[in-house]
Parts: sequence; structure tokens; C-alpha cells
Amino acid sequence: MKPPRARSSAGRTPDRRTPQPPPGSVRRPLALLVAASYFMEIFDGTVIAPAAPHIAADFGIPAVGVNVAITAYVLTLAVLIPTSGWLADRFGSRRVFMTAIALFTLASASCALAVNLPTLTGARVLQGVGGAMMVPVGRLVVLRSTAKSELVKAIAYLTWPALAAPVIAPTVGGLLSTYASWRWIFLINVPLGIAGLLVAARVVPDVRAAEPARLDRWGVALSAVGIAALVVGMEGLGAPAPDWPLVTTALAVACATLTSAVLYLLRARSPLLDLRILRIQTYRAAALGGSVFRAVISSAIPFLLALFFQLGFGWSAARAGLVVMALFLGNVLIKPATTPLMRRFGIRTVMAAAVLASAACLVGIAFLQPHTPLPVLLALLLASGTFRSIGLTTYNTLAFADVEPGRMSHATPLFSAMQELGAGLGVAVGALLVRLGGPVAAGLGLGGAAGQFRVAFALLVALLAVPLVEALLLARTAGNAVTGRA
Repeated sequence: MKPPRARSSAGRTPDRRTPQPPPGSVRRPLALLVAASYFMEIFDGTVIAPAAPHIAADFGIPAVGVNVAITAYVLTLAVLIPTSGWLADRFGSRRVFMTAIALFTLASASCALAVNLPTLTGARVLQGVGGAMMVPVGRLVVLRSTAKSELVKAIAYLTWPALAAPVIAPTVGGLLSTYASWRWIFLINVPLGIAGLLVAARVVPDVRAAEPARLDRWGVALSAVGIAALVVGMEGLGAPAPDWPLVTTALAVACATLTSAVLYLLRARSPLLDLRILRIQTYRAAALGGSVFRAVISSAIPFLLALFFQLGFGWSAARAGLVVMALFLGNVLIKPATTPLMRRFGIRTVMAAAVLASAACLVGIAFLQPHTPLPVLLALLLASGTFRSIGLTTYNTLAFADVEPGRMSHATPLFSAMQELGAGLGVAVGALLVRLGGPVAAGLGLGGAAGQFRVAFALLVALLAVPLVEALLLARTAGNAVTGRA
């Protein structure tokens, strides 16, 4: 039995929310602040790849080993994003948002001061904790304070600035690590974070729920332990000299814990993540197939390309970063055409074509040579980025096409968590395939650092069979309701 709620002297139940005006037009300062925080989150997820060889040289480890710092950051986001809404309702959006910025800023400074890979990875985990609260809470405040008629404009404010992050990050990471120090890629967050705190204190409303829902602690614990054990097992499996007792134990714990998490989440009355929504075919195709596509195309390829050009071709980090920028430039340039393509040909056709074309580009990347003409190389990366953008747009558009409004609060955090999980595991899988590709490359006569990367790219092509099958199983009319296709 619930205890009686406190009442005011007038006999009414007090509302613990800070009074807010009704939803109206987009609050531009608030939307731009959240967009800037989203920019920082994506920037820090991609800026480290070109700097990996320099970080590895300082720490005395193989360059591909730096992937754990990237994976730890993204997987922390995946685990904690579902709790962000509860934290905002419980402690207030302004307090949580400002705490997140402060934590992200302090963690960035800690990354710059790291003395070895474990301390860098720990600081990246703290960055992930801050990012998991920062962007989702900020986005939630913007959407709650905006009228439905203004939502398209609000989403544009939140999305378009963030598209520049993956375009700029490889170049900044390469230039700073080549001509200054890799530590500066983290230090640039400090003044940005301080400015964000000052602005947030003035523009973020302190919205909170009168009665926040109970946090699903078992769901959080089982998911966190399972994902952490999986990453430890995969990292150990790909080590030059695997510690087999550790690897076996970690993978066994991951298998047992993640299985328990799935069974628990399917039975729980108010689960952290409602897995039952995966029974909707269009949502399942976007969440599962889309996560694999994102893991390969959005995470593994950018990470491996930066290392491929430096370790395989002997390029500097600055040159590698500038060239990889073409991959993300294609992502931005094609954006205005993606909706007309889906409306003309249908989501199913466009999605399958994007997966196949991305696989073809990946095959082309595997055959690149140091003497490949630069215009040809740039054109290939630009095409890969174009199909990447088309594919991701189809998944994001299809995800909620058949989800009922009453289930949207469960569908949104699950989709976001699976996106981040795919991104984190993509880097880990890419690094593992490079390590395992060494003996295969030697056996095929593809010796040298470039050979193991070529094997890894070929194996990533095979993984794209998963999203391709998911796309082909869709009905031809899937998503027509959201694209406006007749």
C-alpha cells in the first residue's frame, strides 16, 4: 500500500514540477545548447580513431588496442541511456543536464592526463556516463517544451549541427595528434563544457515528474554486467597472447548474464527495456538489422580506415584524417535526397540497395593500394558515405512506422540503446577481426600490416548479410505510411 501523498494547506496535492508554460514555438537557445552537446558527444566518439597510433606509441601498445577506449565510451552510452529519462524525472532536468556537462568536461580533462590505456579507458567510461545523461535529457526537455506543429523544426535544430561532428572529427583528430599532441583532442572539450554550464543555468527549465516511476535496478545491473563481460571477453580473445581462463570466464559470464537479462526483461512488469516490442517486424528490422549495419558501416569502417591508411600505407594521422573526412562528407551531401528516394522506390527497396552498395564499397576499400589515385580513393569513400547515410535514414524512418503511440516511450529508449550498442560492438569486432586477420593474411600471402586489414574488411562484408536478409523479409509496403508513398 502506497503512503498518502503530502497535501498543501488548501487540501490539494502539490505538484513537484517547476511551473512551465505550455508547449509552443522552438526555444532556440535551448535547442542550440542541446545540439552543441550532441555535437560534442558524437565528436568524441569519432575523433580518437586517427589519433590511435599516437596514443598507442605513448602507451607502448599496438595501435588496434586503443579500440577499447572507443568501445568503453560508446557501450557506456548504450547501457545508461535508458536510465536518463528516469533521472530527469527524479532529480529535475536542469540538475541532471548540468551534472552531465560537468562530468563530461571533467572526464575529458582526465582523458588528456591519462598515463596508460587503463586510465584512459576509465576516463572514457566517465565521459560515457556524462554523455548518456547529457543528450537524451536535453532532447527530452526540447521536445516536451515544443508544440507538435513545431517538432520538425525542433528536430532539425537538434540533428543538423550534429551531422558536422563526424565530418570534422577525423580531420581535427589527425591534425592535432600530428602537429600538437593527441591530448588536445580531449582538452578542447574543457572550454566548451564550461560555456555549456553557464548557458544551461539560464536556459534549461527544471522539469521533473510529480511521481517518477520506479527504476528497474535488476534490468540495469544485468545489462551492465553482461555487456561489460562481453567486451572483456572479446578484447581478451583478440589479444596476441590470450589469457584463456580470463576469456573463457568473461564470455561465460556474458552469456549467462545477458540471457538472464533477456528472460527478465521479457517477464518484468515495468522493465528497463521492453523487448516485447521487437515482435513488430518493421521495428525489429530497424533495431536488429540496423544495429548490425551501424556496427559495420558507421563504427568499424571509420575506425579501421584511419589505422589502415596509417599502418598499411604509411600515411600521417593528419593525411588519414583528411581523407576519411570524405566518408562523412557523403553522409551529409545526400541527406536532402533520402526522403524523395524512399517515397519513390519504397523503404524496402532503398534499404536493400543501400546494404548491397555499402558491401560493394567495402570490397573496393579492401583492394585499395598506396598507389591508388587519390581521386579514385576519395570517390570510393564518398560513395560509401552516401550509401551509409541512405541506409541509416531508412532504418531511422522505418523504426517507429508501426509502433502505437502508447508504446513509443518503450520503443524510443530501446532503439537508442541498440544503436549505441551496435556502434560500440562494431569497433570491438573490427579490432578483433584485424587481430585475427593476421594469420589468415599470412596464409594467403597478404603479408604486412595492410593484409590483415584487407581480411578484416572482407569479413565485415559477410556480416552485412544480416541486415540484407532483414530488409528482404520486409513487405514491399513497409513504411509507406511514414514516407507518404502511395
